[in-house]
Amino acid sequence: MSRIGRLPITVPAGVTVTVDDANVVTVKGPKGTLQTKIAPAITVKVEGTEIKVTRPNDEQANRSLHGLSRTLIANMVDGVVKGFTKELEIDGVGYKAAKQGKQLVLNVGFSHQVFVDEKDGIAIDVPAPNKIVVSGADKQAVGQLAAEIRGVRPPEPYHGKGIKYATEVIRRKEGKTGAKKK
Repeated sequence: MSRIGRLPITVPAGVTVTVDDANVVTVKGPKGTLQTKIAPAITVKVEGTEIKVTRPNDEQANRSLHGLSRTLIANMVDGVVKGFTKELEIDGVGYKAAKQGKQLVLNVGFSHQVFVDEKDGIAIDVPAPNKIVVSGADKQAVGQLAAEIRGVRPPEPYHGKGIKYATEVIRRKEGKTGAKKK
């Protein structure tokens, strides 16, 4: 039995979870509404304040989907209660970020500014010119938008310039050492 899949998910107060006939799980909470379609082989039952995820047999595909389905539902419950955030840092001379309405404006060494739009349910905040915070209820969407922002100018290993996650450690390279001696 899957160690993750067999754990019940506790539903906090103020959160409602519904499962329809097509195996679509909908979670409503204070931070919004999320829904996802679970594989037809996996059974999701809401029993009081707990959600239980079960599988029909021990085939490899069902074992894989068991833990995945339970984790997806647990992340949706956490998202509508607490939400998820990703912090990014900008390193480099003259590199900075600013917010204009619903757009993030990046000056990261190009001859032009780069604009990144907010997505539905995902908020971008710029507490400092070299710091970006992406937050929202959907863990996958928050991670995807943070990855797109980082992809505008990934950190380079020689000077460490670029956009990186706050927890990311950049392995630095030494570079050239000058002319070789004979």
